Amino acid sequence: MRRLMTARWIDPLRRVLQQGVSAEELALSVALGVVIGNIPVLGVSTALCVAIAVRFRLNLAAIQLAQAAMAPTQWLLLLPFLRFGEWLTRSPSVPLSVRAGRALFAAGAGHATAALGLATLQAALAWLLVAPVAVFALYRLLRPVFARATAGRLRGGGASHPDL
Repeated sequence: MRRLMTARWIDPLRRVLQQGVSAEELALSVALGVVIGNIPVLGVSTALCVAIAVRFRLNLAAIQLAQAAMAPTQWLLLLPFLRFGEWLTRSPSVPLSVRAGRALFAAGAGHATAALGLATLQAALAWLLVAPVAVFALYRLLRPVFARATAGRLRGGGASHPDL
């Protein structure tokens, strides 16, 4: 497992650091990629990461790498974001079962689309409230890690620096 993580995530981040990206930029890119990768609106995270990276001149490879790594957690966090969104809007809980899904679609495609759209909006509202705090916390956590890795590169430690 460690070898897989190193090959898929750590080594590409090392290569980004070797390209001269600052620790601050890399920390912000990764923090944004992680948070955007967990947005409860399926199918928008890649485009959103590209738009943000281009607009703010962040490292596109790092933000996309972090975003892609979040695919499993994006699915895991759908329900908590949905429930938090329901709580925020004081909406009744959407029943989540096969039987409830069949009943939803039996009521018609328009009804199902409206119900799922509302649930998605509620989950997105919850994510919008959590996202800034999560980006800030991750950035603060990652910045010293990447700064140490950058310092190792400048001292000649390069990609073998143990902190990254």
